[in-house]
Amino acid sequence: MLKQRLQQKLLQKLSPQQIQLMKLLQLPTLLLEQRIKEEIEENPALEEGNEEELGEYDNQDQEGDVKDDLEEGQEADFDEPEVDPDNEFDISDYIEDDEIPNYKLAANNTSADDENKEVPMSTSFSFQEYLLSQLGLRELTEHQALVANHIIGNIDDAGYLQRDIHSLIDDLAFSLNVTTDFKEVLNLLRVIQEFDPPGVGARDLQECLLLQIRRKTPRTPAVENATLLLEKNFTDFTKKHYQKIQKKHNFSDEDLKDAIDEVLKLNPKPGNSLTEAGRSAQYVIPDFIVSTENGELHLTLNSRNAPDLKINRTYAQMLETMAGNKDKTKSNPRQKEAMVFVKQKLDGAKWFIDAIKQRQNTLLVTMEAIMTFQKEYFLTGDETKIKPMILKDIADIVELDISTISRVANSKYVQTPYGTFLLKTLFSESLQNEEGEEVSTREVKKILQDCIGGENKAKPLTDEQLTSILKEKGYNIARRTVAKYREQLNIPVARLRKELV
Repeated sequence: MLKQRLQQKLLQKLSPQQIQLMKLLQLPTLLLEQRIKEEIEENPALEEGNEEELGEYDNQDQEGDVKDDLEEGQEADFDEPEVDPDNEFDISDYIEDDEIPNYKLAANNTSADDENKEVPMSTSFSFQEYLLSQLGLRELTEHQALVANHIIGNIDDAGYLQRDIHSLIDDLAFSLNVTTDFKEVLNLLRVIQEFDPPGVGARDLQECLLLQIRRKTPRTPAVENATLLLEKNFTDFTKKHYQKIQKKHNFSDEDLKDAIDEVLKLNPKPGNSLTEAGRSAQYVIPDFIVSTENGELHLTLNSRNAPDLKINRTYAQMLETMAGNKDKTKSNPRQKEAMVFVKQKLDGAKWFIDAIKQRQNTLLVTMEAIMTFQKEYFLTGDETKIKPMILKDIADIVELDISTISRVANSKYVQTPYGTFLLKTLFSESLQNEEGEEVSTREVKKILQDCIGGENKAKPLTDEQLTSILKEKGYNIARRTVAKYREQLNIPVARLRKELV
């Protein structure tokens, strides 16, 4: 049975302007530029420039009035040369040409302060195109060339064949209606494995390294031992069971070291040498710039974070004209729709400009709080001076929500005299030392990294030994915590860090 009742609820909803600000706040500088370009393309009422530049339109209007007056027949104050109709062209015009070329009259109206936004683009052959060019030098039938072309298409940018031979046979049968067998595909794969760079077309790391070492000349004892190492003892080699390998093949320490040196000279990803050359370089654009002067910190925001935007004057005047003719606008439905459209675009442009300004203010306030909190680190650059800091610490200082601080810290870079790094790397948990003081986990990781960097590579330090060293320095942490920090630093276990000296 349906019933009517009165219910009161308290809801909290975000306005479209707040949602827009949150989306802009989490964008880094490079993506912000793209977002602004998209907004300018979608909203004709928004354009780049400063509001002070609106005076330029008056000069343009005056120039347009002058041109209109001249078109109406007013006399201009300049003399025109008289033209003789009987002698309109002269042969001397083609023989004696004393005119100055246009390129000598061109002026470069740019200053040293102008920002150059051109992005250099590099063009080169792709890795697959490079392999196909070598395939064209081989004498193959049309059927073989089609199969080999399909094999090259399944080789990734690192140079490895991603699909097994049976899958390639099925792909050729179903997609290209080409019938082949295992032997033919394998023979054509071996042909491709003879191409440059050495190691291309391998199906795993072992095959990739073997393809390179077998083509290496001259065949010295070290190269022969390295070939034997990869063929018969690849698993033991990857796990660094050196004593087992020496006992099996009667290798001396010198022989094993020379063989390992030959293997280390090989390229585990042969395709990267070509793909990286044609790939456009990715540069880190900092959002914040922190500098030091006379022991004081100075913070500046990247100028690209605060571009000059303004309202299109034509649209603003259009709305004023429509508002002045209210009676005509109300009576004409098309005029009313046009007025609503113009008003929506102007409001959207105003909201976007306000969101950019509010984003800039939020970034500055948050970064100033972080810079003050970590002042000792920014002055010295010593990672052991980093204080424990979480998002809530900064949120309490600037009186903003934790989610807002997270959006600011995420994917933002800060440029300091000691390097450019992600802002979120400054945030870390805390732990207590023997004196009861709270220290940052970054400090412990730095000490752990220094200990491993200075260890004897013939006898690397185990996690238990690292735990003992940290306890001697006053950091009472468990062995499993040391193992966790070591994994976070992408440092392998002691057995895999062992080297022959």
